[in-house]
Amino acid sequence: MIRLLAVASLVLLTGLVGMSPAVQAASKERLTIGISQYPSTLHPAFDAMLAKTYVVAMARRPITVFDPDWKQVCLLCTSLPSLENGTATLELTPDGEKGMAVQYELLPDAVWGDGTPITTQDVLFSVEMGKDPQSGVDNAEQYRRIDRVEVQSDKRFTLHLNKRSCDYQGLSGLPLLPRHIEKKIFDQGAAEYRRRTAYDTDSTNPGLWHGPYRIAKVSPGQSILLERNPKWWGKPPYFDEIEIRTIENTAALTANLLSGDIDMIAGELGLSVDQALAFQDRYGDDYQILFKPSLVYEHIDLNLDNPILKDVRVRQALLYGTDRTLITERLFKGKQPVAQSNVNPLDIRYDPDIRHYAYDPEKAAALLEQAGWAMGQDGIRQKDGTPLTLVLQTT
Repeated sequence: MIRLLAVASLVLLTGLVGMSPAVQAASKERLTIGISQYPSTLHPAFDAMLAKTYVVAMARRPITVFDPDWKQVCLLCTSLPSLENGTATLELTPDGEKGMAVQYELLPDAVWGDGTPITTQDVLFSVEMGKDPQSGVDNAEQYRRIDRVEVQSDKRFTLHLNKRSCDYQGLSGLPLLPRHIEKKIFDQGAAEYRRRTAYDTDSTNPGLWHGPYRIAKVSPGQSILLERNPKWWGKPPYFDEIEIRTIENTAALTANLLSGDIDMIAGELGLSVDQALAFQDRYGDDYQILFKPSLVYEHIDLNLDNPILKDVRVRQALLYGTDRTLITERLFKGKQPVAQSNVNPLDIRYDPDIRHYAYDPEKAAALLEQAGWAMGQDGIRQKDGTPLTLVLQTT
């Protein structure tokens, strides 16, 4: 019943990337990207904000990440833990609950941007910070799952988890923090840590970053400049610098792209799909425009305290009576596929055999009749003198 609520009027969002043709012929010195928001913080564990994620993804590397095929891969570890090779084992917690032990080994040449090696001491501090209830991290569940960290060496550690799950290999929700910089700030008080963190008070400190780029300049509310990280151990990035410029008005974003003041509009934080399609119709011959499915979806949550919506037949009728395919074709030229559940088809947990609700107004009408909602003379269904009306609220 809960899943039925989640799938009402769902669509998977797509994103637009518009890139000026001049970029392809330009030097590799700087790429300027326009986005519609400015990050509220640059700390990787606070404020689940897309603008923050977009920026710091260039300057950090998580231990594990999902690749384009939605498979877990290592970015900061040598290999994923596995039940087959013994680096993941089933165990009981001290309370006798079913738990797991998963082992990771950090890349031997991984260092922070100031040259300090990334070690298990950073792991210990990151978990300590996240488990403190006063710190106020976003993904508190990730830290609650960790009972303790067992250190085998400077690079190898084992997490003892108090839950068993099919995603035990992934640690994308556990951002590593540089102990040599943040520990002394955190020790001044966990409740005040997020206001004192060097990620916001000393954002250009190279020791905070461990990706192909590091943050070189911050203009609050306006732009963030990233430059190549000379301590980066992986493949060198293409551009010397990347500037992320915040332009909150989408009309201004488009104007800046057309004038050449920015080279690209980020699909994640740029134009809406209908705006992107309008741009494509007008300027598609001069710009490269890419549409890619994302993990974001639009949905309507139904209030089960509402006496009308308590009846599952009414909820099913809402689905059968809404032509979601026609909506996405008319409004978005089919770029936004209809979602059949709140789980993305790329996710390992996705079930392709889940019940689909195709447009069927006759079936919708039959369900409403069965539920006692008869058609009134005014064209509105009624039951016991009550009209079938619902209130939609949105941001």
